[in-house]
Amino acid sequence: MHARPVASERTDGGTGEPAASPLRSLLPAGRIRPGTAVCAGLDMPLLLALAAEASAAAPGWAAVGLPHLGALAADAAGLDLACGMRIDDPGRQWAHVLATLLEAVPTVLVGPMSAVPDRVARRLSAVMRRSGSVLLAAGSWPGAEVQMRVVSATWEGVGSGHGLLHARRVRVEATGRGAAAAPRHADMWLPGPDGAAAPLHSLAGERLPAVSPPAEAAMGERRPALRVVG
Repeated sequence: MHARPVASERTDGGTGEPAASPLRSLLPAGRIRPGTAVCAGLDMPLLLALAAEASAAAPGWAAVGLPHLGALAADAAGLDLACGMRIDDPGRQWAHVLATLLEAVPTVLVGPMSAVPDRVARRLSAVMRRSGSVLLAAGSWPGAEVQMRVVSATWEGVGSGHGLLHARRVRVEATGRGAAAAPRHADMWLPGPDGAAAPLHSLAGERLPAVSPPAEAAMGERRPALRVVG
C-alpha cells in the first residue's frame, strides 16, 4: 500500500463556541467510551458526526472501506483532515488492516461489512480495549455498545419547486448494551447549515442561509491534506 495526498476544500467556519453535539444525549454518560464500537446505521452524515465527536479529544482518525467518503463533508462535520487517513480498499486482509489501525489510531471508521466472523470480532474488541481506540461502523458490528439509526429525515430549504438544500432535520434512535440498552431518540439537524450536527433549538427562529457564489469561490483557499492509502 502507498499513501498519497488528496486535495480537499473547506469553507471558513463561523466564530464563537460550537453548540454541544445533540448526539451526546444518546450515548452512555454522554460520550463514546474508549475501547468500544458504535454503529451508524448506514447513514453517512451520522457516521461523520460520530467521528467528529469521538475525535474531539484525540484528532487522529482513519476510514477503511469507505471510498465514497467526501473530504468536504468530513471537514464540515468537524474532522481534522490533516490528521485523517483513508484506505478505500483493504482487500482480503481487512481484519489485519483494522487491527493495525486500532492499535495506533484513536478513531477508526469502517464501511459496511457483509459478515464479520465471531473470532475476528472478538480479536478486534480485545485490540480496542487494550488501545482505547473507538470503532465506528457504517453498518452493523458484532458487540457494538451503541447502535444508532436515522428513523426519519426531512431536508429544509427547498421552496415551491426551487431553492437550495440547507439542512436535514432527522430523528436518531439509539439502542445498545448495558447502560445503553434502553431505546432513546433525539431530534437534530444532521447535517446543519454548516455541515455539522446541531441541536434543533440552535436554529430556532433563524432563516437558514443560502450559499452565495463568493462563499463557494472561497472554498479553495485553504486545502488541508487528507491521505488515501490503497
